[in-house]
Formats: sequence, C-alpha cells, structure tokens
Amino acid sequence: MPIDVLMPKLSPTMTEGRLANWTVNVGDEVSMGDIIAEVETDKATMEVEATEDGKIHQILGEVGNMITVGAPIAVLAEDGEDVPADYKPEVKAEPVEQKAEETPAAAPTSVEAPAAVSAPAPVAVQPVAAPAPVIAPTAPTANGKVTASPLAKRLADWYNLPLEQIPGSGPNGRIVKKDVMDVKENGLPQTASAGGSFGLSYTPTAPKAQTKEELSMMRRTIAQRLTESKQSVPHFYLTADVRMDKLLEMRQEINAAANGAYKLTVNDFIIKACALALRDNPHANASFQGDHLLHLGDIDMAVAVAIDGGLITPILRQADQKPLPVLSTEMKQLAVKAKEGKLQPHEYQGGGFSISNLGMYGVKEFKAIVNPPQACILAVGASEEKVVVDNGDMKVASVMTVSLSVDHRVIDGALGAEVLASIKDYLQNPIKMVL
Repeated sequence: MPIDVLMPKLSPTMTEGRLANWTVNVGDEVSMGDIIAEVETDKATMEVEATEDGKIHQILGEVGNMITVGAPIAVLAEDGEDVPADYKPEVKAEPVEQKAEETPAAAPTSVEAPAAVSAPAPVAVQPVAAPAPVIAPTAPTANGKVTASPLAKRLADWYNLPLEQIPGSGPNGRIVKKDVMDVKENGLPQTASAGGSFGLSYTPTAPKAQTKEELSMMRRTIAQRLTESKQSVPHFYLTADVRMDKLLEMRQEINAAANGAYKLTVNDFIIKACALALRDNPHANASFQGDHLLHLGDIDMAVAVAIDGGLITPILRQADQKPLPVLSTEMKQLAVKAKEGKLQPHEYQGGGFSISNLGMYGVKEFKAIVNPPQACILAVGASEEKVVVDNGDMKVASVMTVSLSVDHRVIDGALGAEVLASIKDYLQNPIKMVL
C-alpha cells in the first residue's frame, strides 16, 4: 500500500517546519535512508530521509511553505505497486499555509543543499513626511547679522543646513524659504564651506528607505525562548576578574610541544574549567522542572557558536573527563558542522551549562541570558592588560572578566559564588586542568 511521508519532528521544540528544498522528483526511485528533502527547523536546516524503499508517487509539500509536524509532504509507492490516481494521504495535521502577503524567508545555508530558497526581496517602507513646522512671525535681525525669515530658520534647522552659508534672495539679502529649499535640493554654493579653513562641506541627502526582513524559523525561536527566559527565570549575576598570565603562558608551551598535532585555544581552557567546576559542585549541575529539580548525571557543556541567522549551542559530552586536546578537536569539529548546518539533533540538544565567549570581538564584559532548562551560562569577555597589586607591588597583568548568569530557582547565591570561584581557580592555576 502507499506510504505517506510525513513532516518529521526534528527537534524537541519543533511544531512546524519550512520546506526548504526537494532533492527528488516524482518518479524517482529511493532507498531507505536516502535524503529526499531539506526542512528549516527552529534550530537548523535538517535533512529528511526516506523511511522505506520505493518510488516517489506524489510531492505534496511546496517549497517555502510552513508545514505542521505530522502533515503529509509526499507519497511513496512500493516497488511494482500501482497507486490509484485518486489516492489521498491521511491528514494527521493541517499544513500552515503562507499568508498572501508573506514571502518565505531564506533557510540557513547547508553545504550539501543543491538549492536554497531565495531570501525575500527587501520591502521598501517609505518614511512618513514630517509635518510642516508652525512658525510665529518675528522681525528680521540687523547690524550685520544673518537675517532670515522665521520659516527659513526653522527649515534650515530641520534639514541641518548652515544658515550663515545660504545666499538670501529677499530684501536686503534676507534668507527666505525658497533659498533654504534651493540649497536642500542643489547643495551649498561652490564657494561656501561648512568646515571653515579645513574646506569641509556637507550636503544633506534624502532619507534612506526602511526595509522589512521576515524572521527565519531560528530567529523566531531565539526570540521566543529568550523572551520567556528573561520574563520567567529569576536571574542573578556574579562577576569576577581572572588573571590569565599563567594560562596564556601554559597554552603557548603546550601548543609548541604539540608540534602541529593540535592547537589549544583559550576557549578550550574555559570549557574545561567550567566542566571541572561543576564536578566540584555537583548540585549546580541541575535544572528546574516545575515541581522538582533534575540533577544531571554527566557534565555536558553547551558552547554558543554564531551562525548565519542566529546562534546554536553544540554539546560537548562528559567534558570533565576529556583531556584538553580531545575537547579542542571535538569543539572545532562541532563548530564547523554548526556553521555548515550539518549538526544532528543529538549534537545540540541537552547540556547542563552554557558558555558564551565574545572576547574575540573586543567585548570587555556582558551578562548572558540563561537558556532553560540549563541553570547557568558563563559570559566571557576579552583579556586586557591592567595594572594590578601583587603582594603590595603594582604590576601589569592580563585580566579577563567573566560573568555567571544563574537561575535562582536552582542555585542560590552561595553555591553560585562557589561555582564561579572554582572556575576562576582553574583558570588562574591551569596546571590543575592537566594533572
């Protein structure tokens, strides 16, 4: 009998997906496990596999449409089966059709995707014209000063034009509305200079049109989840400065000894330090579950990676048990897969603790938003040289600011402080991470 191909649930939070691309056509023979379509979910662009052998009899889902999980997207005929022309698949969920005025947003790119849904053309939104200013009549100034009508003064101020450089055509050189509008349209006279002796000039241009960009599935989910987190999770924040000199020196020595086999980053040390801090404070490795706390067994670290259209957090499993070179290699592989849109659900679902590092962008300090059901996220800033006091002497040291955002339903202030102190201790004494 015919086999209905349904929109799969490709992530725990997925309720619908945007069909990004078909990789097969009606009449194509497929085998179980073959890629037949690509779907943009709330996490990434995922591949849909054939669950049986057969021939593509019907393609129901249109590229660009939002389709509810469980709705039919295709019909597969078994080998040699003659499917009736009037066969209709069982509808378990209704597709969510595009509104007439909407244009499908572009799916996050995937290296293996033979075609991508084109991004919507920007829709120009014309700026609303400012109301004409209401001017009370006043007398012109004299004694060699610039004379202008009240309306001309207001218009010059409105369009940010230097009134003293506008030639006046009114009585006694008085500047009137027409003079201001001429300069607005044609610019200041060649002999005029808005920059004095530097010869700088400014000619205002017409306001640029605004544009509208439709939200991708990923951006919608990020907006929804982080809004819910900020509104419903009672955050508190802990900040510490970390001396990084020993770690930077050790990193350089380890990388030199590796002779190209691997190259550790500062982020690798931060991941390891956080994992070990959770091992030292197991009660912090937990999540809030409504009527109970779930204490996690393994220590799995989620690390934020920026990708086109948003961010995703690949998971490093059992991070406390893995040596730094293993963590480093695994993190690099996951980051590449994330940027290429190839992460599988098990590679980004779960985790008990997140790390968001913006230090490479020169950000000194920031506070991150907890990503439920996780209870903590560490925000990492850039290392910079500072003058510090060491045993009464002042010296220059590399200092990095880190901030721990905590879900107060799971972790109280004292426990949060112990976790942050433990992270700081490992980073300032990195030999503990390799023993």
